[in-house]
Amino acid sequence: MTSTIEPTTSGSAAPSTGPSVQPSRAKALAVLCVMQLMIILDGTVVTVALPTIQSDLGFSQAGLAWVMNSYLIAFAGLLLLAGRIGDLIGSKRVFVAGLTVFTAASLLCGVATSSEVLIAGRFLQGVGGALASAVILGMIVGLYPAPAEQVRAMGVYGFTSAGGASIGLILGGVITQTVGWHWSFLINVPIGVVSVLLALRLLKAQPGLGLGKGADVLGAVLVTAGLSLSVYTIVQTAEPTAELLRTIVLAVVSVLLLAGFVLRQARVTQPLLSLHIFRNRQVTVANLVVVLLFAAGFGFQFMTALYLQRVLGFDSLRTGLAFLPAPILGAVMSLFIGPRLIARFGGRALLLAGLGALLAALLLMSQAPVDGSYLVNVVAPLLLVGGGTGAAIPAAIMLAMSGAEPGDAGLASGLNNTAQQAGAAVGTAVLATLAASRTAVQATEGASPVGALRDGYSVAFVAASAFVLAAIVVGATLLRRGARRRRSSSPASARTTASGSRSAAHPSRRG
Repeated sequence: MTSTIEPTTSGSAAPSTGPSVQPSRAKALAVLCVMQLMIILDGTVVTVALPTIQSDLGFSQAGLAWVMNSYLIAFAGLLLLAGRIGDLIGSKRVFVAGLTVFTAASLLCGVATSSEVLIAGRFLQGVGGALASAVILGMIVGLYPAPAEQVRAMGVYGFTSAGGASIGLILGGVITQTVGWHWSFLINVPIGVVSVLLALRLLKAQPGLGLGKGADVLGAVLVTAGLSLSVYTIVQTAEPTAELLRTIVLAVVSVLLLAGFVLRQARVTQPLLSLHIFRNRQVTVANLVVVLLFAAGFGFQFMTALYLQRVLGFDSLRTGLAFLPAPILGAVMSLFIGPRLIARFGGRALLLAGLGALLAALLLMSQAPVDGSYLVNVVAPLLLVGGGTGAAIPAAIMLAMSGAEPGDAGLASGLNNTAQQAGAAVGTAVLATLAASRTAVQATEGASPVGALRDGYSVAFVAASAFVLAAIVVGATLLRRGARRRRSSSPASARTTASGSRSAAHPSRRG
């Protein structure tokens, strides 16, 4: 990681730099979180606008899914590569490039007049989002190396990630019914331009290792193709035209590509993904928990939005506003309560508590009836999800990042973001497929259309609860007690030393 606040003078004493450093550092954190918020928002803001987009641009029902899928494929496929590029050429360069591409792609989506143009714009948004998002976590760690400050900064980032999806549903409903779906994308343009200007001023560029130190081109091709094909294989299973044989062939090819990538990383001198990062049990287990957590969390939001619209009859505006309790409580938990609980009990305890709340929410929603009430059947699960994800997501991210060496900050950030996006893609695709299959079976057995839909969503909620239960078991048995508190001082010390020495031989200041 390389991006920090702009220093005053290299030889100035601590008392003279303190007052100016803190505001600049907070502004830099705000820029990073704004970009992350835009990325998360664009993953969900179009969800409630899809029927309107389908009508305006003439999408088929199967083709409409690619408004979401084209974004996910580009995003998930490029995250690891983007994180490594950040290590090699500098995080600031990669972040600004990604922010610029994302902003330009948002403009393209906003002015799209055909389905092809919108899908192309969404793909480019995924490219820009991957470039920027892959280096954000490492940059935050660089801005806040001290453990106590890092907990608070990660709380802000965690709220951005946890609350962003719910906020996206709210904004999507409001924007679609007031100024039109185009503004779901156009709103990113002025925000993106301002963010680019602030990033250029607030984030300090430091040289990376150089492309010659680790540009594994073949490895990049293998992992990008493998991850992209894997996500494509998952999301296309929800299409009515999906065939079992074709799906199996795609899955086998994607596994072979990823296996080839792993073999190459084990043998190449300068690997794109140093496999030693997986030797740390905390990093591996925490990222697995992140996959399961995001699979369930995004699945909850997707299925709850459908339940509100297609079972309770909410329009897009009411659906968006209905999610308001989740981000409010998520903000309170992530920004105020969570950091204090982590400092006192450790990240593992807070993670398990948050997962428990999410599990309860999913089980409650699985029992929501056809003639349900928003106040009786939906508000309580939303509050549980807001508090649960507000606690679990920052804790899981901190546990995933804490085991990485300083020189692997970009790699660890890209790996964690890949886990998030893979979880979101898997959760949405698997749960949507289960819901559609169950609904079809119920319809053939004579159930009413609304009753069949409700039964399909219930099965999906139960499946999502299985994801969370697996995360609880994995976290409780494989994550060490107090691991976060024991390890927090070591990386911070290493980063502090590295920032002072800037030794060319030390890998901790790359990218």
